[in-house]
Amino acid sequence: MYEHIKGIVDYIGPEYVVVENNGIGYQLFTPNPYQFSKYEGQEVKVYTYQYVREDLIHLYGFLSREEKLLFLKLLNVSGIGPKGALAILASGEPAQVIQAIEEEDEAFLTKFPGVGKKTARQMILDLKGKLAEVVPDFVPNLFNVEKLDQKKQEQTELEEALLALKALGYSEKEIKKITPTLQQESLSTDEFIKKALQLLLK
Repeated sequence: MYEHIKGIVDYIGPEYVVVENNGIGYQLFTPNPYQFSKYEGQEVKVYTYQYVREDLIHLYGFLSREEKLLFLKLLNVSGIGPKGALAILASGEPAQVIQAIEEEDEAFLTKFPGVGKKTARQMILDLKGKLAEVVPDFVPNLFNVEKLDQKKQEQTELEEALLALKALGYSEKEIKKITPTLQQESLSTDEFIKKALQLLLK
């Protein structure tokens, strides 16, 4: 119902903050209320989610839309309610939570309050592969890490291939001449050697 509230941070407590807008103080439950400390007395934009139950109506607040979206995704996991979702976000950075889900790191997920092995497995089953479009600002970092790892692997493969060429008797000068061409490829060690031999024999 409410996408966000913009107002003055009027109160910061252990569980919630109060943001005042047009004379009304909105009680917002948030993962870590003390992250609002730097905004106390200042105007801030808080992304909100209204949770309605028969005996409860709560507003939840987040400093970023991505954090709010991850909260909503966690609510869809069987066994996780608003308190559990807040505890997870309070205990870990969104990027860490996403990375643990994508890598199926149950040991990391079970460190969060109220998350046992069953819930951790459910989080992975329900959310793995579904967070890139929901939390785009965090997920690219994970993909960049994967790309870096892949690049490191390719560099190792190339280095091994170059050592093999030296063992075959090719000079440093000959190897240096073809190295820039090889660096443009993504190959295994054997494939690098075959490609190098083709270039050297031209």
